[in-house]
Amino acid sequence: MSTAGTIHIGTFEAKNKLSSLVEQASKGTRIWITKRGKRVALLSSGSEQGGSSEADPLVCFRRIRSRSGKTGGKGTSIKALLQEGRR
Repeated sequence: MSTAGTIHIGTFEAKNKLSSLVEQASKGTRIWITKRGKRVALLSSGSEQGGSSEADPLVCFRRIRSRSGKTGGKGTSIKALLQEGRR
């Protein structure tokens, strides 16, 4: 079963075609490896595309720090932001 940019493949077949699957993943295809029909692993590109840096906590903290207002204004430390989040 596959959809646009996504492939589902069983573990046995994935083992036999690993080199080909890695090549496809490096080109942006997401490959779900399944075991008895259930997703167990995801093979995808190691490079982040399309601005996926939101998962990086430092990027998020810097974005918050750059905002003006109660929290995140210039001069606010990351420690202060963490303390604010704990309240």
